[in-house]
Amino acid sequence: MTSLPRWFTDTDEGHSQAYVDQMRTLAAEGEDLAGEARLVDAMVRPRSRILDAGCGPGRVGAALFARGHSVVGVDVDPELIAAAREDHPGPVWLMADLASLDLASMGEPEPFDAIVVAGNVLAFVAPDTEVQVLKRLATHLIPGGFVIAGFHTERYDIAEFDRHLAKAGFVLEQRFATWDLRPWQMEADFAVSVLRFG
Repeated sequence: MTSLPRWFTDTDEGHSQAYVDQMRTLAAEGEDLAGEARLVDAMVRPRSRILDAGCGPGRVGAALFARGHSVVGVDVDPELIAAAREDHPGPVWLMADLASLDLASMGEPEPFDAIVVAGNVLAFVAPDTEVQVLKRLATHLIPGGFVIAGFHTERYDIAEFDRHLAKAGFVLEQRFATWDLRPWQMEADFAVSVLRFG
């Protein structure tokens, strides 16, 4: 890696374990942690192959696996991958940097029907690697597959994101203000974007 992801440089010490603890607490309290997964599940065929890119401790990928999909989750943080493996057996959880993602070299050569990038992942990649990350994701899609990405717009400017996705060869197919499909408006503080390659 030429530079570290912002996940490591722009966060406080102990943030990874704190995030794991937060997700475990919310799950124990019965909070709804599957909103992103419900949307993706509605967009794909049964038993699809789905990549959870920047999977963290595994909540989205686990929910998709529970819905019958074949799931691979990747994250650059070893603490988060360890938590995903411990809390959510079933999916394949791998440690990898999205800027150099090559799942074929890690024993997962089959492309994906869909890639979900939730939880501000794109705002936490290394500076100036956004286009590279999007290009690496594109190489892992089947023809006609899609990427769906969500992030807070104060963390990643939406106009900049649109420039990046165009440079990476993606076309914006749909955009919403939330994972439950509220209409997009420019003043929205969150964006969920559906991208097709080519």
